[in-house]
Amino acid sequence: MANRLRGEITAVLDGRTWTLVLTLGALADLEDAFACEDLPALLTRFSSGRLSARDIIKILGAGLRGAGHEVSDEQVAIMTAPAGAAGFAAVASDLLSATFGDPASTETGRADRDTEAGTSAANP
Repeated sequence: MANRLRGEITAVLDGRTWTLVLTLGALADLEDAFACEDLPALLTRFSSGRLSARDIIKILGAGLRGAGHEVSDEQVAIMTAPAGAAGFAAVASDLLSATFGDPASTETGRADRDTEAGTSAANP
């Protein structure tokens, strides 16, 4: 069972349930693949809301390998997903959200913690 607190998700690809996780090594591979200098640049790249099919193949491949599956990007490229292309996009989005968090909930969480602590982002 996937542990979302560790960034793990499950997804059905090719009729099989897989665990995916973007480990630090997988993120380093994605930095190289997308020519990003660091994690904030990678997050900015993914936050654009525009992912190509090639991007999704690389993200899912890295996530599968991060979870210990021996699968190449070429193998990912011929997999099928429920709901087709939209299904692949949903899995990639879920994996990125599990890895980087949801910016809206992160800000809300910070605001809640700041209120409880009697501080704010402007006055830590």
